[in-house]
Amino acid sequence: MSAETADASNASTATPDQVVLVVDFGAQYAQLIARRVRELKVYSEIVPHTVSAADVAAKNPSAIVLSGGPKSVNVDGAPELDPAIYDLGVPILGICYGAQLVARQLGGTVSREDRGEYGRTVMNRIDGSSSSLLHDGIPSEQVVWMSHFDAITEAPEGFVATASTPNAPVAAFESVDRKIYAVQYHPEVGHSPHGMAVLEQFLWREAGCDPSWTMGSIIDASVAAIQAQVGDGRAICGLSGGVDSAVAAALVHKAIGHRLTCVYVDTGLMRLNESDQVVETFQKHQGMELIHVRAADEFFAKLSGISEPEAKRKTIGEHFIRVFEAASGGIDDADFLVQGTLYPDVIESGTSDAAKIKSHHNVGGLPDDLEFDLVEPLRNLFKDEVREVGSQLGLPDEIVQRQPFPGPGLGVRIIGEVTPEKVEILQHADAIVREEIAAAGLERELWQSFAVLADIKTVGVMGDERTYAHPVIIRAVTSDDAMTADWARLPYDLLERMSNRIINEVDGVNRVAYDITSKPPGTIEWE
Repeated sequence: MSAETADASNASTATPDQVVLVVDFGAQYAQLIARRVRELKVYSEIVPHTVSAADVAAKNPSAIVLSGGPKSVNVDGAPELDPAIYDLGVPILGICYGAQLVARQLGGTVSREDRGEYGRTVMNRIDGSSSSLLHDGIPSEQVVWMSHFDAITEAPEGFVATASTPNAPVAAFESVDRKIYAVQYHPEVGHSPHGMAVLEQFLWREAGCDPSWTMGSIIDASVAAIQAQVGDGRAICGLSGGVDSAVAAALVHKAIGHRLTCVYVDTGLMRLNESDQVVETFQKHQGMELIHVRAADEFFAKLSGISEPEAKRKTIGEHFIRVFEAASGGIDDADFLVQGTLYPDVIESGTSDAAKIKSHHNVGGLPDDLEFDLVEPLRNLFKDEVREVGSQLGLPDEIVQRQPFPGPGLGVRIIGEVTPEKVEILQHADAIVREEIAAAGLERELWQSFAVLADIKTVGVMGDERTYAHPVIIRAVTSDDAMTADWARLPYDLLERMSNRIINEVDGVNRVAYDITSKPPGTIEWE
């Protein structure tokens, strides 16, 4: 087998017959809209704004949603939509930039007004438009969340303006005959109280979508897709002990049973005592065949002298696969490799509609001569959906609710070269962070909380002596799906306890800092 067959991984990804396409015009609005559609039990898929009408027709979508975006529709080079898509007869909802694009492309007017609108805004139904289908059953005056400078001042011919705000003369418009609807505001954000009702109205009533995309249906469809891809073959799974690989393994195990062998590669880059927990959980309690490979020395040798983040990721990813290939010597007939790749991994690793932020271990770190076909049953799912699938499959909470942990492990939480000494320092510092977060009862409230070891040393005073040791950075964020994240406002006394314990209990550390950067502009991980 070769990496050329990697595209076949989509075969193990269940895609329902009913799909809503979310057209991405940038600024990560598309990801949030896709999440909201799925919360309404309708499957969604993100496509680039360059998608052609022929490509859309081939996907046979039930509906199309045009996302917001950071640009003005009136500037040169602004993203556009293939005009033929409007004539496919598929129900369309334009949001913010998407609404302005609908107006401009179909003959309306989008103007630069004296003032924009940002944040909470009162929107009113336009007199005489009480029959608005999109806002049926929703108060004629409602608070919505705006983020625009340009405004739609005239709806296209054949469309009816249904709502306005002080600085948006046409805040909503629609053509029932053409099945095209548009809103200037953002119904996908929580700050628009009736936003989900509007999306529900569009999807369930106007587009006729069936709210049938449930965890049970996901599991059934995924099992069928895995069985179709693997057939009578055997598979091995790269089991890290984290949520993604655990759920992927459980799903594939449900599909092919004993023909799955899990391989746990102990890279030496795991959190403190985590390797023992992984082996015990999956070998003794889940009843899966597990091969435990102790390869820490090999990984440290491969990483020697490497400090550039992408080079570290690629080195870890490639050697990970090589260890797999060696470990599969006892199961020579395994042609498939199971990975816990998620939808955000795919988006962040770079697609035609998203700039590359970083290569993920599950996506971008694979060698060109990969000897397995990939099985990626979670490739279309967000993290919260993966957790729900895991619970449905009977995995214990200590696995399903575990905080996300990067595939390259502590290798990307150590800035600069990775050495055994640095890993030991970070393991103990990170353990203290996690212990204190758990003791404070905040584990479930945080998306991730961990320690980072910087590639510098700082001067300190401990006792009567000057020290020159490493600083540790504590990182804690809240998020719904890792596409965006906010730094967690941890109590000062909790930060103080973590700092005191790390400095007093971990040799080689004399300073602790707290990262208060959100995503964007930062990322959750440091590398």
